[in-house]
Amino acid sequence: MLFYYKGLPGRLIFHGGFRKRGKLMFKCEDLLRGLSYECVRGSMDKRIEEVVYDSRKITRDCLFICICGYNVDGHGFALEAVEKKAAALVVQKDVEIPPQADVTVIKVEDTRYAMAHIAAAYFGHPADQMKIIGITGTKGKTTTTYLVKSILENAGYKVGLVGTIEEIIGERHIPANNTTPESFLLQQYFRQMADAGCEIVVMEVASQGLKLHRTQGFTFEIGIFTNLEPDHIGPNEHADFEEYMACKGLLFRQCRHGIVNRDDAHMESVVAGHTCDLETYGFDSRADLYAEDLRLINKPGELGVAFRVKGKMNFEVEVPAPGRFSVYNALTAIAVCNHFQVDAAKIQEALLGVHVKGRIEMVPVSDQFTLLIDYAHNAMSLESLLTTLREYEPGRLICLFGCGGNRSRLRRYEMGEVSGRLADLTIITSDNPRFEEPLDIIHDIEEGMERTEGEFVEICDRKEAIAYAIDQGRSGDIIVLAGKGHEDYQEIKGVKYPMDERNLIADILKERNGRS
Repeated sequence: MLFYYKGLPGRLIFHGGFRKRGKLMFKCEDLLRGLSYECVRGSMDKRIEEVVYDSRKITRDCLFICICGYNVDGHGFALEAVEKKAAALVVQKDVEIPPQADVTVIKVEDTRYAMAHIAAAYFGHPADQMKIIGITGTKGKTTTTYLVKSILENAGYKVGLVGTIEEIIGERHIPANNTTPESFLLQQYFRQMADAGCEIVVMEVASQGLKLHRTQGFTFEIGIFTNLEPDHIGPNEHADFEEYMACKGLLFRQCRHGIVNRDDAHMESVVAGHTCDLETYGFDSRADLYAEDLRLINKPGELGVAFRVKGKMNFEVEVPAPGRFSVYNALTAIAVCNHFQVDAAKIQEALLGVHVKGRIEMVPVSDQFTLLIDYAHNAMSLESLLTTLREYEPGRLICLFGCGGNRSRLRRYEMGEVSGRLADLTIITSDNPRFEEPLDIIHDIEEGMERTEGEFVEICDRKEAIAYAIDQGRSGDIIVLAGKGHEDYQEIKGVKYPMDERNLIADILKERNGRS
């Protein structure tokens, strides 16, 4: 049965749908099969043409899901949906509907949870046609997804990707808005990936995505835990670290096979109550897959690590990315690929060639010093990055960064203090000031810097700051541009202006060459 969803062709494996005026339609009861619900009004035989959760997209004969958002409650649009001739509403609160209205109202405990299952049915349960790999943790998710994708594709698999930077479906690259998309959009991506012939999907699974049930409606083949540190705690995120940790652990009640970092202090708490089988990785020799004989690689313009994999596999690995966290990322990818019986030679080859935009990304500038771009945008990630780079004994470690506006001022003090303590020179500049004045943010960072003895300069314009950093480069130096990573814009007063640090570097080098 062929269907078209917003112009995108696909093969729908669903036996409850039927056609009307060329459109595939469903009965309410088919879309809610397997869910606990109460039909408080109307009939479950009501026929549905579309599933909608955005009030701006309500159409005649649609099923409208009333989502309780942080800023907007979809239940407030129930009457509008009725007026626009929606066929059915899915609610978790009571709504007032005119007695004469011809609409079915279905009540569930949680509309977000229900939406995930409804979306899976609406798109024909595409995840059941592929192997889904989910990666959760505070750090390493993005890099590890690309490592896994690279190795599996090198072994001949067709792999889709869902993550912080983008969604990849065949040759299509779709910029991402959330680390883990809303469940309806996720299922739509799955449908497109299955139709494109993907056999495997590797995706980042954020704690918020788990908390908001975005990954319900299917079972992961593999769930992965990288590490856990305090993050994403505050309004509209997690109430405290315990909730953050508990949400991460939900993945291991929704997967068949778990792969977890044995070295992480919170590992046991995260997997408590798991329903999957588990294997471990790390530096601990008791892990199922572990690393030993770690060596640092320092080549002109490139930093990396080499080590031996032991346990379930036994071979040498070289990764063109620095530090112990690069070893963890590689071990995770190796453990996944071992599950798919990829041989050591293909793993070695793929690890040597993979590069992730904005994640310890080396940019060739000089054969005298190393320059890299990284997304480190809080004190925890910046400290991890700078501590790692210190291990390579640079002539000087130069750190350029700013902080986002309309975010916690505490982050600015903390990042200033971290850079002042670990970098030989800090260049404080602008990031995404949003609706704040850039200099106000810079002065907050300076307040943190002044708690240390670190040297710093203030250059508000980011291009000028990068040019200054390059001009300061000496033999053996490591220069890190932190905070922007993969981002290709700068947000000022509600407007996103194009700004990619790679383009800025290219422009600077071109100007320098022209001048010489």
